[in-house]
Amino acid sequence: MKNWNIADHHTLFLEKASLLNAPVLTMNFDLILPDALQLKQFYLYTKGFTDFYPWSTYYGSKQLNYPTDGFGIWYINGCIKYPRSIRLGLSHYMGSVERARNMIQKGEDNLYRTKHPDNWSGCKTWLHRIFHRSLCIFGLELDENEVFLRWLLIERAKYFRKFPDRKRKGWYVVKKPSLPDERYKGKNIFSKKSDLK
Repeated sequence: MKNWNIADHHTLFLEKASLLNAPVLTMNFDLILPDALQLKQFYLYTKGFTDFYPWSTYYGSKQLNYPTDGFGIWYINGCIKYPRSIRLGLSHYMGSVERARNMIQKGEDNLYRTKHPDNWSGCKTWLHRIFHRSLCIFGLELDENEVFLRWLLIERAKYFRKFPDRKRKGWYVVKKPSLPDERYKGKNIFSKKSDLK
């Protein structure tokens, strides 16, 4: 990854996201995206920070109060800067599911119990972005091995069913194969059940 270079499409994409003031969640591990715009690293909070789950860390041009407040690049499956944070397989993904579940479903300040959507234990992590902004997924296969992201999308759909006034839009952009197979059909069903168009 150290030898990978910034390409024009990286810069164009990030310039557009910055112009729209839209957060970017990436599954990549490298720092090409923040380097494309020479962004700095920020922390929403440092209490309990761990390089194993640096979910309150982002790259941007300014300090934000919440991940939904504006443009920034967030790393879902870890970042090369924190090697222990990199998630590569099922056991790693399940660890992420358990950590997220503790914020989303457990305790007094979980996502489902809070009266105000900006006041739950995951509000200062990129998880807040998943549940409180519209979501466009592209450049990602969203295969069956993406256990963590698929679980989050299911939780997102459940959250919107419980709080319909908080519902946000969602899109999954993928190139349609010339001969759709069963896996493509399965992704189509999953997208519809997850409220992605």
